[in-house]
Amino acid sequence: MSSMRMRAVSGIQVGDQFRVTRTFTEQNVIDFAETSRDYNPVHFEDRFAAIKNFRGRICHGLLVGSLLTEIGGQLGWLATEMNFKFKKPVYPGDTITCELTIRNMNARGFGEADVIFTHSDGTVVIEAEVKGNLPGEPERELMSLMIEGTCRQDG
Repeated sequence: MSSMRMRAVSGIQVGDQFRVTRTFTEQNVIDFAETSRDYNPVHFEDRFAAIKNFRGRICHGLLVGSLLTEIGGQLGWLATEMNFKFKKPVYPGDTITCELTIRNMNARGFGEADVIFTHSDGTVVIEAEVKGNLPGEPERELMSLMIEGTCRQDG
């Protein structure tokens, strides 16, 4: 079980940080297009990408943004709002790190976080913010049972 899931079970606090890193592949772009039906030529045609002033085909912005959902899923966070600012393109083969920092959380478990997506060369490619409901005590207890294997994770 991930350390993020374990941290969620113990209780998330303001200032907590969570990080994931992924290298995006051509196959990721193809799979995302099949799921999203986003076949924008900028993702599949070098000449089209060049006209848009990119050095090659680029990854879908929301494919890269899905790193945020990897963190949220591990935490059991039910997002109610996500805002992305796409700053720089990401190309197949690029390695991106997504770091989420809990900025605010109220007594009812509604949280806000800042999210930075950084290329391995240090360039910020996406800035984001997410808001939503963090797991409360009942959810954390169930996640603990899931980790222990004493209840089925599929319902």
